[in-house]
Amino acid sequence: MTGQAAPAARLSLLRAAFVIARRDFLAILLSKAFFFFLLGPIILIAVSGGAGAIGAKAAKNAHPAQLAVAMPAEQAHAFAAAHDRIDPLVSVPAITLIDPAQASDPAALLQRNGENYGAVLTGSLTQPVLTGTEDQIRKWQGEVALLAATASGTDRQSFPRVITESTTTSGAAKKSARAGTATAALTLLFLLTMLLAGMVLSNLVEEKANKIIEVLAASIPMDAVFLGKLFAMLAVSFVGIAVWGGIGLAIMGAAGGLTASLPAPAVGWPLFVVLFLLYFAMAYLIIGSVFLAIGAMAPTVRDVQTLSMPATMLQLGVFFLATYASTDLGSPVELAAAVFPPSSPYAMISRAAQVPDLWPHLVALAWQAMWVIVFVRAGSAMFRLRVMKSGPQQSGKRRLFGKAAR
Repeated sequence: MTGQAAPAARLSLLRAAFVIARRDFLAILLSKAFFFFLLGPIILIAVSGGAGAIGAKAAKNAHPAQLAVAMPAEQAHAFAAAHDRIDPLVSVPAITLIDPAQASDPAALLQRNGENYGAVLTGSLTQPVLTGTEDQIRKWQGEVALLAATASGTDRQSFPRVITESTTTSGAAKKSARAGTATAALTLLFLLTMLLAGMVLSNLVEEKANKIIEVLAASIPMDAVFLGKLFAMLAVSFVGIAVWGGIGLAIMGAAGGLTASLPAPAVGWPLFVVLFLLYFAMAYLIIGSVFLAIGAMAPTVRDVQTLSMPATMLQLGVFFLATYASTDLGSPVELAAAVFPPSSPYAMISRAAQVPDLWPHLVALAWQAMWVIVFVRAGSAMFRLRVMKSGPQQSGKRRLFGKAAR
């Protein structure tokens, strides 16, 4: 007895997702539009550089360097009293009185992590010794002489000679530089995520308009379509980042010595780059799943922009929250930004630039991975329920107020 051949087994979820991901990845990568898309981030680089410079200046103003005064107790208190009298009249550096035993090696004190000392003042009121970077010494030498003369009660026409000892860097300079690196990395991560996540939405809208998505739904599970598109766009994003990063490194290499002058993050450049890519993947998967769900909810192409506006505003709010949190590490706001899933990648890349501890990143990545699964599954479920409704519902009003017409 002859019969019809058994239908071929349907692809598994992961296999079908891989097929969709490969299809979308190659289609985008080999298109002419992608080449022109790669040219766009020249403006992004300019904006990132400007935002990083502004952020570094804001961080410097928010955390001014302090002068560590390590003189004998009586002279130190006299110096502090003179500071209180002069400060309302003349701009003088903020001071912190410390035990002279802690300043036995001023250069080591300036290098200590967690401190914000721009220079260390030792010696006596008649023979003050100022240790710091050349720039900081040049800025504070006159103020120190004025304060020492006022504290010692000498003739104001005669100021003590300030002995200077320069160092290569200080804790305040290092902290300020790392704050600039944190702001630049946070801004770059945000701009890359918003720029590249938009491709997910545009790709889905195009296929909904052409009814391609309905053809795919008839042959493979809709969850596989969601996962395939999401991870294909993530892979395309990494290609873009690799191209832009390579061009940036080539430019810095051609400039000669520019890379050596960049302020290094607290965790070091190799690990910082790895963390940046991991946090980008987490941020991209979260916002990408939201955008795909929004694309599935939109009945028409025209409605996509309206529905995506709340997600865009949420991302802007997340960016401002993480930027504010990066200026006050260890505060409740910074902890909230690190815990809140959409802002967690931005807050943690900022922390990586300023704090050398590694264990918080392991915890944060595990936490973010859990929420990526939640966002992807929720977005996939909404995608599966709504993506086939690509046109307007004609009987919507009747269903709101009564039974639909037969």
